[in-house]
Amino acid sequence: MTLMLNQRLDGRGPEDLRPIALDSRYLELHPASCLTRFGRTWVLCTASVDERVPPFLEGTGRGWVTAEYSMMPGSVGGRIAPGRGGRAEEISRLIGRSLRAAVDFALIGPRTVTIDCQVVQADGGTRTASVTGGYVALALALHDLKSKGLLASTPLVQQIAAVSVGLVDGRALLDLPQEEDSRADADVNVVMNAAGQFVEIQGTAEGLPFERARLDELLDLAASGIERLLAAQRATLERALASDRHRGIVA
Repeated sequence: MTLMLNQRLDGRGPEDLRPIALDSRYLELHPASCLTRFGRTWVLCTASVDERVPPFLEGTGRGWVTAEYSMMPGSVGGRIAPGRGGRAEEISRLIGRSLRAAVDFALIGPRTVTIDCQVVQADGGTRTASVTGGYVALALALHDLKSKGLLASTPLVQQIAAVSVGLVDGRALLDLPQEEDSRADADVNVVMNAAGQFVEIQGTAEGLPFERARLDELLDLAASGIERLLAAQRATLERALASDRHRGIVA
């Protein structure tokens, strides 16, 4: 295979996302769901509502958003044993922190929304796909509560998405698959809101330390990718709610 200048092994340019698909209302029995596909990385995100809050919020009238991340046993070439290890715990916390930035807890009321992110197939970027798809599932769950008259107004105050960037063979690349992630000199996961503000940045120099100018380059690249992911989220939610209206299930 002959690659053009600046082309990656999968044919993309440095600033290109993998093919993105956000399939909302994916589960018939759990409509606050989204199958998120970043290339060959597939994550099934669902949002569940519990009319209780953690003990530290009892009596405050405020709600909570939390997340659980796991990988299905067949999500990689070998089998992954069920259960939560340290990596899954760390990613769960990242997803929860990121999505809590999307909501006004006072407007949720005394209830907890749990975002479950199950990796169906892993090819790099599972945590950023989880945040991006998890937002869609969260938005659907809150919309459904409002349509049932359980919320006076939407608690969503910011749209949230995430993407990975990295330095590979000296080049700044967007949305790394596993082949690039495994040999990156620097790997950075970026979470941003629709106002262009950073919610979280996780970055590591896997090889030699890198300069501030390279970090700025990576953050600019991430911002451009997240802008496209935010547009994809909006289009997905617009289609889902239009379908709901057509079927007469939205108040």
